Amino acid sequence: MDLMMGNEMVAIPPGQVTLSDRRTQRSWSIEIAPYQLTAWPVTQALYAQITGQRPSTSVGDQLPVECVSWWDATRFCNALSQCAGLTPAYRIRAEAEVIEWDASADGYRLPTEAEWEHACRAGATGPRYGELDEIAWYRGNSHERIHEVGGKRPNSWGLYDMLGNVWDWCWDVYDAEVYGAYRVLRGGGWFDEHWSCRASARRRSHPTFQVDDVGFRVARSVAR
Repeated sequence: MDLMMGNEMVAIPPGQVTLSDRRTQRSWSIEIAPYQLTAWPVTQALYAQITGQRPSTSVGDQLPVECVSWWDATRFCNALSQCAGLTPAYRIRAEAEVIEWDASADGYRLPTEAEWEHACRAGATGPRYGELDEIAWYRGNSHERIHEVGGKRPNSWGLYDMLGNVWDWCWDVYDAEVYGAYRVLRGGGWFDEHWSCRASARRRSHPTFQVDDVGFRVARSVAR
């Protein structure tokens, strides 16, 4: 059985993205190699299939899994890789709160912040890849609840729910100097106002944080 049935991967082309930090007023460009990204956030059905767990507050196989921490997401990536016969991307020592990314591994992983923004924009230069009500579930149209994945229009690369529904955990540390181990969240969620649902909007949380509007999607590096 195909583990990713219903959670298909989309090929993301190479490119360049410019990130910025509001605190330091710094901007920097990053070259992006080709990779793959799931078409929508990991569903509760897939999460339960791999982990045997259903941590979400709202229940539904095709709802995004939520109430998952960054640590939960990285462990899921490794478990999914092992089930698929791939090399896990992460070496995890949870007792020491240490995790290392093996960039040579062919297994599943979290996208980097730069990869996430590159995929979200899909070549667009504005704050969003379409009219917000057409592409995202946010406070203005969600009726303050989560929705099944894929219910809004995708971007031009075939990615759904990049904005709204649930925030996506990314691999990166947000700002180690000020926030320590806090990790990056991107995309906005079903309870957020419109200004949080932008390609450039950033949020951060402790890697153990769990809440009902935070989920994740998975990536895979492409052999070169």
